[in-house]
Amino acid sequence: MRSADTVAELVRRQWGDHRTGLRDEHHTLTHHQVAAGAAARAALLVDLMPPVPGGEPHLGVLLDNTPEYPLWLSAAALAGAAVAGINPTRRGAELARDIRHTACRVLVTQRAHLPLLDGLALPGVRILVTDTEAYGELLAPYEGARPGDATLGPVRPDSRFLLSFTSGSTGAPKAALCSQGRLAAAGASLVSHFGVGRDDVHYICMPMFHGNAVIADWAPALAAGAGVALRARFSASRFLPDVRRFGATYFTYVGRAVQYLLATPPGPDDRAHPLRLGFGTEAGAVDAARFRERFGVPLVEGYGSSEGGAAIQRTPDTPTGAIGRAAPGDDLAVVSSETGKECPPARFSPTGRLLNATEAVGELVNRGRSPFEGYWRNPEAEAARLRGGWYWTGDLFYRDADGFLYFAGRTDDRLRVDSENLAAAMIEHILARWDRVAGVAVYAVPDPVAGDQVMAALALREGEAFDPTAFASFLSAQADLGTKMPPRFVRVMRELPLTATNKIHRVALRREAFHCEDPVWWRPTPGSSYEPLTPQQTATLDEEHHRHARPPT
Repeated sequence: MRSADTVAELVRRQWGDHRTGLRDEHHTLTHHQVAAGAAARAALLVDLMPPVPGGEPHLGVLLDNTPEYPLWLSAAALAGAAVAGINPTRRGAELARDIRHTACRVLVTQRAHLPLLDGLALPGVRILVTDTEAYGELLAPYEGARPGDATLGPVRPDSRFLLSFTSGSTGAPKAALCSQGRLAAAGASLVSHFGVGRDDVHYICMPMFHGNAVIADWAPALAAGAGVALRARFSASRFLPDVRRFGATYFTYVGRAVQYLLATPPGPDDRAHPLRLGFGTEAGAVDAARFRERFGVPLVEGYGSSEGGAAIQRTPDTPTGAIGRAAPGDDLAVVSSETGKECPPARFSPTGRLLNATEAVGELVNRGRSPFEGYWRNPEAEAARLRGGWYWTGDLFYRDADGFLYFAGRTDDRLRVDSENLAAAMIEHILARWDRVAGVAVYAVPDPVAGDQVMAALALREGEAFDPTAFASFLSAQADLGTKMPPRFVRVMRELPLTATNKIHRVALRREAFHCEDPVWWRPTPGSSYEPLTPQQTATLDEEHHRHARPPT
């Protein structure tokens, strides 16, 4: 069967297919029922938001991974609308900003998330609550719809389909655009790369507001005619029972999820399952090897982003620690920010230590034709990405003599916590509200396994002392402090270090991390009380970092 040009075409192909297509704990739908449900929602959507000048209208989806999520994705594809995935870890004004910025005329949510919307100013937004009687009554008149019956206009490969939020170093998250054609092509590419077939079952346990789940899990399942199984929210303890129950053969992950799975108690039947492949990012070579040894499942690491501007694929000969080589069609280079020229290849010691980091590490750019389709209403961010005809990823890499690429960090002040990008400036803005601080700096310290952890340096006002209980109470009172934003480490200082231009010297702060003479407080576990970081605990943290080959500074 030829590759589809649009996601809508892939949805229409499900019509008449009575194999199991979509499951979760409480529901089982055939592919045909998915297509029928999508058609009904598409017809409702057309009535709720008729066409307006300016292209595809937008709906926001604020849901856990329930069957309603892929049903609304499919409905939007059929109708010719675009979906903005709304992150439920956002809070208050920032959550309202995401919905308003993406011009959502309809917001699909569930009762569990209604408290997040209390008091938010969302003028002109129609809210649909999926797990209510009123929602069922609203859908009932459209139950006889067929795919293609109701559209908002022509559905083409370049029709806008996804708006996926991705954070930069400053300001609010940006909404990266993805067309129906690009998503359909991404799904087809992964089907070819991994040999996905109609008998496969894709387990989606990563949140569907994130590109990982939609682009790398849902899209290839749709393209192959494979089944989809959902877990509302990731659960390490339910992972293997779900895989066995649903007959899952493929899943996607981020590094933290792999660590959680490895932390579950080993069992004699850890390899008794049909799973054959995991695909994702940031697992780390050590944990990927442990996962394969314990569960018998290879983890294939990749590199990509919601923007789609550059991609790296792992091949069987990829060295330990490397991500892979450039994906077909990409002309990737590691470029020096100082000279604008390509960096020389990395040189390694016999033990694998990088010997020429200063000259070898640079920003990863795509000098070829980039599939990047822009940001929603953010020309400044687009211009920063597309400079001199190249796509600049904002990520630091180095490249060995054989062309394999190794991730080395980020060019700006982003923090990547549990696979989510956070902007340091936004967290600083919130922490600065505490009446005991005169200055705040937020920065990343490496997580022992993957990504970052949040560290904050606080310069207290004259005469003030750090009170851990008061600080924790302050954090819990901030409505717009997302669940991933509270700092794990707090460094208490007399003054923040400054550069010659009177800017906060973030490089120095990141370099020292929690190895400093100032008092450092930390939370040993998420949500626990802040307590002083002792030398013994620091040594334990260092050992954990080195065990995973991720030095803490």
